[in-house]
Amino acid sequence: MTAIHRRTFLRGLGGAAVAAPFLGSVWERAVRGQAAVAPPRPLILMFTHYGCVTTKWFPQKSHGALVAGDIANSIAPLAPYVAKLLIPRGIRAMNEWTQDNTGAGHGRGQGNDTHINACGSYFTCQPVTPNTDNPFDFSQATKFNAVPLGTSLDHVIAQQLGTSGTPLFMRVGNTGGTQGESPQSNISYIKASTDPATAGAMRYPGLGMPKDAFTLMTGLFGQGSPSPDTYAAARGKRVSDLVKADLDSFKRLNMSKADRSKVDAWEALLNATGTTMAPAPAQCTADVAARLGATPGSVASAGMSDGTTDVLTAPVTSSLDGADMYSVMAVLSAVCNYSPVSVLKYPPNYYFKGLGIPIESASLSHRLNNANLSGTCLADVLMYLQTIDRYYATKFANLIGMLDSLSGSTGSLLDDSAVVWFQELSDGLAQNLNNLPIMQAGGCGGYFKTGWTINVEDGPATLTQGHSDAQCADGSATGMVNGLDGTTGTPANVANAPINKYFCNLMNAVGLKGDASSGFPQKGGTAPVTKFGYSDLTTDFCGGAGAVAGATIHSPGEYTALKANP
Repeated sequence: MTAIHRRTFLRGLGGAAVAAPFLGSVWERAVRGQAAVAPPRPLILMFTHYGCVTTKWFPQKSHGALVAGDIANSIAPLAPYVAKLLIPRGIRAMNEWTQDNTGAGHGRGQGNDTHINACGSYFTCQPVTPNTDNPFDFSQATKFNAVPLGTSLDHVIAQQLGTSGTPLFMRVGNTGGTQGESPQSNISYIKASTDPATAGAMRYPGLGMPKDAFTLMTGLFGQGSPSPDTYAAARGKRVSDLVKADLDSFKRLNMSKADRSKVDAWEALLNATGTTMAPAPAQCTADVAARLGATPGSVASAGMSDGTTDVLTAPVTSSLDGADMYSVMAVLSAVCNYSPVSVLKYPPNYYFKGLGIPIESASLSHRLNNANLSGTCLADVLMYLQTIDRYYATKFANLIGMLDSLSGSTGSLLDDSAVVWFQELSDGLAQNLNNLPIMQAGGCGGYFKTGWTINVEDGPATLTQGHSDAQCADGSATGMVNGLDGTTGTPANVANAPINKYFCNLMNAVGLKGDASSGFPQKGGTAPVTKFGYSDLTTDFCGGAGAVAGATIHSPGEYTALKANP
């Protein structure tokens, strides 16, 4: 190539775009036809405690295409999005506490504590340590301080796909302190060592206030509305067309045939990658944040309390409450590609003053006005529980509605994403982990089937909704509560498909890779993820790690029935 004036060189395709063809690795990448970098596939997890009134939450149909009439009762706020919902049915989480746990090989999990077992093992699929086989042991170490032996799903994904290596984890409405929550309710963990014989993982506290997340992300915002060029790119216009005059001038320069081929190859590569990656950054502006409801004033007021305010339900704007503002932060993270995974962790044992409910949520889940497991039914307790369930469904609807209002690479940003509402338990009185209520929205770029409820255990459309109304259903304060007989839950012999496999679906959908030999998630891996956790059989957790011979992933892979193209 003949000598090129520096100013001309910098003008052509914005300088860097023209310089890049002369980097050998870029040229080799272009001529090999390597695929363009895929657009982000955000994952947002919403987690609530104490289960739900399953008979009013699950649709009667457990397998088949959904219609708006199926999305009723407690989940009615989600009906407008029926075509974008996916309800995986028949799934069990690991490590269920039962009163008859008498050691290895008995019960359905460890004997530590109902909530430590469920929360610590939920997203890690690992036993907790130290172990106890006594379900009524009240030692500080095993009942209140035990932690899981592995890293949770949110960190596994963020460590492989995220720039910072950490998820955007927010304690919704639980604003106090910097140490996060106790092990009885904490769900996010980081394991410092890969050696399973070492001590347990560390609790990850995340953020307690929306303003903390907003501060982290505002540095990513473009100023005001996107420029005409950025807007054009977001609409799918070729990047080379945006600098056509400069590019044409550059091409008229006297250059060798080989160099001209390099420029042509770079232009093709630039267009392929540019039009794919443009939409997300184009929307990462203060204007879009404000349209969603996040202004410096609204964000600063969210989560603030004078000690009497219900921070979850307190209005922040004319259409958003305190909980919604945390959801706005998760949406902004997806818009700005801040983190590949965001977590909205709702608080345990909460007093919903704003919903007019007189008892805190933990006692309500026991159908009482206290934390005992037996007593006289609290009047109207199922109505109170359904009010809370509907509130959570409304928050989930608001979250997916925000995502659906923004453009993405496969439709809306919701279509690009997977947004999943997980619940700690199924029925809060039976405290069972089989037949979990799970609600997903978004197909994650076409990976998942949507508009369906899918029974991943065995396929029938008649899977039980559970029996949450077996006690206290008449609304009076005369019936008796028995939280140890399990009658309000789901029989233990059904709805036991392991949650590990669904986690494999989610990891593969967002682009995580696994080790080609083991199938476990591995940074730098080259194969799909087929295994996650200590075991996918809940009885393997009895006695803690190592107590059951042959504890392993017995059924590797994901649920192909959930995929759009199995």
